[in-house]
Amino acid sequence: MPLPSTTAFETLLLEPARVHGHLCPGQVLGIRMAMLGLKELGIEEPKGKDRKSLIVFVEMDRCATDAIQFVTGCSLGQRTMKFMDYGKMAATFVNLKTGKALRIVAKEEARARAKEYFPWMEDKYFCQMEAYKVMPDHELFYIETVRVNIPLKDMPGKPRKRVMCGVCGEYVQDMREVKIDGKVLCKACAYGGYYAIEELSGYE
Repeated sequence: MPLPSTTAFETLLLEPARVHGHLCPGQVLGIRMAMLGLKELGIEEPKGKDRKSLIVFVEMDRCATDAIQFVTGCSLGQRTMKFMDYGKMAATFVNLKTGKALRIVAKEEARARAKEYFPWMEDKYFCQMEAYKVMPDHELFYIETVRVNIPLKDMPGKPRKRVMCGVCGEYVQDMREVKIDGKVLCKACAYGGYYAIEELSGYE
């Protein structure tokens, strides 16, 4: 995939860096990964005419994800970005119109190969960041054609269902409730939540 001009690419890096707080190798990888995914899927305007055609599954909650969100326009709030907590520098791009899905994975060897591009740079971190800007796609990533079955409950759009938990009384939407012994429960009440209530504030 041909890169945009140096000036255009540097400009593309500015906004993710501003939102994320700094520019780093992970963000450069995320931008390159997103650009490659869009090109291979034939998505030309992810924030425009093609905005309803794309869903992205990200496998890490780190810098690259912010960059992918910026380039694609996909987000958790729009239900067009899905977070899979795999801890991998990888993302799957799905064209909803064609059904084509590609999983793009960053090559581990790219970290070491970065030094070949800027051998005079002593700072390993900065060397990787600069190298990732110019390395060809085939040295940075490998691509897998995959199949992704996206349930109706995970698709963008208005909630299709909203029910009250039989224990805490809080409402659950998007069919995330579970049934145990005939009772409708939220996942926190059914399996234990990530939080433990210590005090109820009184806001009612």
